[in-house]
Amino acid sequence: MSTTADLIRVLKAELKTAGITYAALAPQLDMAESSVKRMFAQGDMPLSRIDAICRVLRTDFAELARRVADDTPPRIELTPEQERAVVADRKLLLAAICCLSQWTFEQVLTGYGYTEAELVGHFVQLDRLGIIELKPQNRYRMKVAKTFRWRPHGPVMQFFRAEVVPDYFRGGFDAEGEQLMLVHGEINPRVAQVFNERLGRIASDFAQQHLADQRLPDDQKRPFTLVIGMRSWLFGPFRDLRRKGV
Repeated sequence: MSTTADLIRVLKAELKTAGITYAALAPQLDMAESSVKRMFAQGDMPLSRIDAICRVLRTDFAELARRVADDTPPRIELTPEQERAVVADRKLLLAAICCLSQWTFEQVLTGYGYTEAELVGHFVQLDRLGIIELKPQNRYRMKVAKTFRWRPHGPVMQFFRAEVVPDYFRGGFDAEGEQLMLVHGEINPRVAQVFNERLGRIASDFAQQHLADQRLPDDQKRPFTLVIGMRSWLFGPFRDLRRKGV
């Protein structure tokens, strides 16, 4: 949901675009200029006052709300409470992952065991959680950034570490298009950041290819999952063998 601060920010921008100063606005609101300045500075504005300003701007609250939604920066991550709500229902988590992968409502419904009403309900929940903005005919707009990630130590990643990671690495990584590499070395931390940026570009390329290949028939696609990780780390049993002071 948009905050009052977002609403005030958009109102200020609209007034500036229209060339309406606080001095010009004040008499139309039956207020002193100093009171108008204080009202905007404190961000304390009743709905009746917002409606009055909208009339001055020759707009309405619905249009103002759309501007707020368009101008609000996309989320980079959810709150812990929101993640707990997502991970508490496995079907809701799956719907969230499908949306993050830009699947359409029809693709999710065809690919997984949801009823139409059930999936609509999950999309409504994702809208309330701020992951998508649900539109007519079950279309949606993403409200999270392209750089969105689950919290590193949050509820969703805890679920992935406990249940998803063991299942993922249980495979042989020996089928067509599969690969598993583990490379260890000691490098300068600044260079490590350069490698992280390269890996980020690989992840972005993978995501873009996924979007491009959505147009392909199902018999020309297979599900792949790319896992990229890099951390300063030494395997526990090896760590125990290090000489003291090293």
